[in-house]
Amino acid sequence: MKQHNALKTEVESWRAFSRRLHDALELAQLDDESLRGELETEISSLETELNKRSFTAMFSGKYDRDSAILAIHAGAGGTDSQDWAAMLQRMYLRWAEDRGFQTEIFDSTSGEEAGIKSVTIEVDGEYAFGYLRSEKGVHRLVRLSPFDSAHRRHTSFALVEILPQVAMDDAEIQIDPSEIKMDVFRSSGAGGQNVQKNATAVRLTHIPTGIVVTCQNERSQTQNREFAMRILRARLLELRQAEREEERAVLRGEYTKAEWGSQIRSYVLHPYQMVKDHRTDHESGNTQAVLDGELDEFMEAFLRKA
Repeated sequence: MKQHNALKTEVESWRAFSRRLHDALELAQLDDESLRGELETEISSLETELNKRSFTAMFSGKYDRDSAILAIHAGAGGTDSQDWAAMLQRMYLRWAEDRGFQTEIFDSTSGEEAGIKSVTIEVDGEYAFGYLRSEKGVHRLVRLSPFDSAHRRHTSFALVEILPQVAMDDAEIQIDPSEIKMDVFRSSGAGGQNVQKNATAVRLTHIPTGIVVTCQNERSQTQNREFAMRILRARLLELRQAEREEERAVLRGEYTKAEWGSQIRSYVLHPYQMVKDHRTDHESGNTQAVLDGELDEFMEAFLRKA
């Protein structure tokens, strides 16, 4: 029913667009000068809508229409990398807000001095995964370090993971409850009444794969377990897809192990200002706008090349 309703909405939306085009053509054929202003406004609106539909037509993957789980992990670089992970979190939260997507932080681990070690965020909205899948990989930052007393230039790395929100009734992922170990513990926080005195945070370990998922955002242990299960299903799906891709790549003789060294995008703040995607060669000199969440041009370049 979910798939049926999604397809029905899509078809009805294209039919409505077709009717608008037909009405605009009929209006133009009247050749009435008094209607020129109205017609020009409608044509401009139709062109904008067509460009939007042309872009979303590139979302052809099985899970592209779904919501997403975004995870950020600080890499090599100590405090600078933890600060860089926090900058990326801010960038993606702003991007999601501008798109009208809802976000919720499931789990977060703060850095020792600044920033974060890791964070897991739910991004809820149509095509969230389709947009965000272009962001998966290592992101590199080059800047004058605010944490270096000598103010030297540092290079920091952070890993971004993008997972689809797998529906609980998805037949592709089946989890045997006997293969899950659950631990509960007290939520960590900055102090005050938001820190739970009861053990509400949940850690799930999938014994066959060794995948560990934690969630300590909600006040209820039941809610935390539900969200942790959602993330676990997404990670198991990613693992299964990665195994399939590896098998296909080995058969083609093209397999190379994915490692930290191959960043997908560089954000250079010193000695010049530039953000460059190494997969598409797309560049932007407005680094502040990108860090403020203006990512659509990079996402579009990736989707057009994919």
